[in-house]
Amino acid sequence: MATMIADTASIDPRAEIADDVEVGPYCVIGPDVRIGRGCRLIAHVCIQGHTTLGEGNTVHPFAVLGGEPQDYSYKGQPTRVEIGDNNVFREAVTVHRGTEKDRRVTTIGSNNYFMANVHIGHDCVLGDRILVANNTMFAGHIQVESYASISGGVGLHQFVSVGGHTYIGGLSRIVHDAPPYMLVEGNPSKVRCINVVGLKRSGFSAEGIAALHEAHRLLFRARMTPTQASAVLEAHGHFTAEVKRLIEFIERQQQGKHGRGQERARG
Repeated sequence: MATMIADTASIDPRAEIADDVEVGPYCVIGPDVRIGRGCRLIAHVCIQGHTTLGEGNTVHPFAVLGGEPQDYSYKGQPTRVEIGDNNVFREAVTVHRGTEKDRRVTTIGSNNYFMANVHIGHDCVLGDRILVANNTMFAGHIQVESYASISGGVGLHQFVSVGGHTYIGGLSRIVHDAPPYMLVEGNPSKVRCINVVGLKRSGFSAEGIAALHEAHRLLFRARMTPTQASAVLEAHGHFTAEVKRLIEFIERQQQGKHGRGQERARG
């Protein structure tokens, strides 16, 4: 299928655009952009910098992908944005490219859905099948594992990590790492319970959910250490792969600063 480009689109001749791409009215595409098959830029989309989109992405009006990082240290270095396949970027989403002080690249996986006005700052790493609701803001250097769900109006502090299958409630202020499989909300945020609805929708077994319930009780209600909780969970047959992942996440978090495991090696 042939590429469709509106007459009013502005595309640098050095950009690489695959077959079957739709570029709508008033889109602007820079010289170092690569766009994969089946992508749709509906209208008024701006893609800048060294930015790569995989296949089947849909970008709605006034989204900006690959803009310069909002970082005083950035001096025009050729850092990047790398985006996978089948993502949806709704109206006015912004994704900024990386900085030299970190990985030099902002990375987004596949099959994610970003609602209107979401901002993804420099050097973030996002996995697959993540849902982010309107007006949520990711500061720089944030990591989000696959299958996380983040509600509207959430603010995430730089260097925060969000575990897989985590649900974050609306208008929460996330200044500490959010453990996998948990429901986190508040200002400041707290772990409230496990993400039962999300886990059931993802096909977790009743036994696996029960094990996570018990892990939550020991870690966040009884306030056991990860080592103490591991011993009790193993003795009662609850030390599943998911529980092990939860324990490892919390151990890494506790080794960091200010409740953020990523900051351990940064001093």
